[in-house]
Amino acid sequence: MAELSQVNAPIYEALRKFRRMRVVPFDVPGHKRGRGNMELTEFLGEDCMNVDVNSMKPLDNLCHPVSVIKDAEMLAAEAFGAENAFFMVGGTTSAVQSMIMYACKSGDKIIMPRNVHRSAINALIITGAIPVYVNPDVNHQLGIALGMSVSQVEKAIKENPDAKAIMVNNPTYYGICSDLKRITEIAHAHGMLVLVDEAHGTHFYFGENFPITAMAAGADCASVSMHKSGGSLTQSSFLLMGKNINSDYMRQVINLTQTTSASYLLLSSLDISRKRLALSGREIFAKTVEMAEYARKEINDIGGYYAYSRELINGDSIYDFDVSKLSVYTLPIGLAGIEVYDLLRDEYDIQIEFGDIGNILAYISVGDRERDIERLISAMSEIKRRFGKSGTGMLSQEYISPIVAERPRKAFYADKISLPLDEAAGHVCSEFVMCYPPGIPILAPGELITPEIIEYIRYAKEKGCQMTGTEDINIERLNVIINK
Repeated sequence: MAELSQVNAPIYEALRKFRRMRVVPFDVPGHKRGRGNMELTEFLGEDCMNVDVNSMKPLDNLCHPVSVIKDAEMLAAEAFGAENAFFMVGGTTSAVQSMIMYACKSGDKIIMPRNVHRSAINALIITGAIPVYVNPDVNHQLGIALGMSVSQVEKAIKENPDAKAIMVNNPTYYGICSDLKRITEIAHAHGMLVLVDEAHGTHFYFGENFPITAMAAGADCASVSMHKSGGSLTQSSFLLMGKNINSDYMRQVINLTQTTSASYLLLSSLDISRKRLALSGREIFAKTVEMAEYARKEINDIGGYYAYSRELINGDSIYDFDVSKLSVYTLPIGLAGIEVYDLLRDEYDIQIEFGDIGNILAYISVGDRERDIERLISAMSEIKRRFGKSGTGMLSQEYISPIVAERPRKAFYADKISLPLDEAAGHVCSEFVMCYPPGIPILAPGELITPEIIEYIRYAKEKGCQMTGTEDINIERLNVIINK
């Protein structure tokens, strides 16, 4: 390792060397460097197909790395300030689930905010772990869930001293951060692991004046979506580990569910992107923040919209804010976030990250250009002029605190019946209902269905939110536990 530095990209370098060897393939994949599927090769390009290869000695094996993948993971750990790092080809979903599967066995408690990504609740179904939900504070103007307050965490620990771990979203989809360092100190003082869903915080590690990173805060694990703000290919992520984690056992946990046929397209993209950020991240993210701050000022100057930032900080449930996030509240112009989302795409050919009932998020990152920012600002100004109306009659409440009636695993596997949506109130749900993105469940298995939740689901559907999670693709019916 001594001869390697951040200028190296071991997997990428091994693939370049392999491509020059012109090896005759009698292994998988069956397209044989693209010759067996010319339409796909014409679409993706020969260079891409030539490195869509199987694990072999010169290229190492992700399940048990001993050479170039191991070197690349060591460089990633160094770049992120972690003790160890693993390449994940199942997205940050697989990293989140691996963290929980490492920390918890069936019947173990884990403290977490309820506004977690569905991947975390999926892990509870898989493991049989018991969630102790900390219902986050809500900004009632914006209708968004905030971070975990320190007092809420302390209360949850006091009431559940046998919990094995605490999970924290940092940052949230909207850019809001908790007091991660203090939460970590409290958890460790009580012998609990700290797991951080840092899917939207890759840039924290490489820029200046960003919120504290999970590794710098002393957390035990962090799942990092390199493909979100780091520039790697979709579905590629890192799992970072601190010194308290047995990385050999963690790899065994990962190998329970991760593919044995890892894509070298994804692996090399992680390797190259880590190199780029390690060498040039400060300059890249300084430019990203500059563009986001400019867009925020211009959008606020339009009037009606509210592009929020660090002025929300309250020292606790909003301990810090990610200024690279362009989160915008839309209800004052009489349009739901999802309506602005649809108008930007349908009328102006602009695809933003997501829209919910009251907000939109435009993701600004390494690949954006100033002229694209100007186009977004101009489109939003026109949308207000062409489509804006009175904000009265808009449903303002976004996050609804759930009533947990049963463990997620038990509810998911319980005997169930399907009921029309309007008849489901008072029953316990046995499936997910969510808008995607962001993928935070409105209902999760084991939660009580209330009239308020049904109203929210109906309203979200009416406004055009992309609803997922239910067996009924039209979300006219819900699966509920049979009362015995």
